[in-house]
Amino acid sequence: MRVMADSQTSAPRRGRNWPLILGFLMLGACWLGPLPAMSRTAFSAHMLLHLGVVALAAPLLAIGLARSGLRVDGMRHIGIWSIVVFAAEMLVVWGWHAPQLHEAAALNVWAFVAQQLSFLAVGLGVWLLGFASQSRRGLVAALFGFFLTFVHMTMLGVVLIMAPKLIYPAELCLGAFGFEQLEDQRFGGILMAAWSGVAYLGGAVVLGARLLSSTSTARL
Repeated sequence: MRVMADSQTSAPRRGRNWPLILGFLMLGACWLGPLPAMSRTAFSAHMLLHLGVVALAAPLLAIGLARSGLRVDGMRHIGIWSIVVFAAEMLVVWGWHAPQLHEAAALNVWAFVAQQLSFLAVGLGVWLLGFASQSRRGLVAALFGFFLTFVHMTMLGVVLIMAPKLIYPAELCLGAFGFEQLEDQRFGGILMAAWSGVAYLGGAVVLGARLLSSTSTARL
């Protein structure tokens, strides 16, 4: 009887953890699909790969880990850690989109692996601060961090859109969807600006709603 009860209680737990499974499947689709090869010669494909890791796989993994019981707001100095995580995320994103590092990741497999793992690490760190926080202090820190992430990623997208000429070597912007070279770079910028708006600004709105809800509950 106890075995049956344990199996019955474990089934809902597995069902609740579907985001974790879906997150790993998304990572597999990103890294084992056609995008890594395409990203060597198409900037827009690189951007799809980047955003798939940080704005699709990472939040799903963070939700799954939070549902498994992981909490980050029990850490001491959560505000300082939040600043470190969001600053690291900005440095990683802007750093790997510098022309020299982007070219290195496109041409060298180890640089590419380092790029993708760093994208996943900082992306997961950002989303964990949002989904694995329950305290008011943790939610406030995550809210400001999500908004700043939205701002800096949108700024990078605008830089790529508005650039009058290629920022990256021409052989890395050959286009994968029928675009010319400059159009390929600009389309990557559009993806960055639009996707960051949906993901990170949307995340900030959700965190703000949670914060307001917790405040009103505390007053009651």
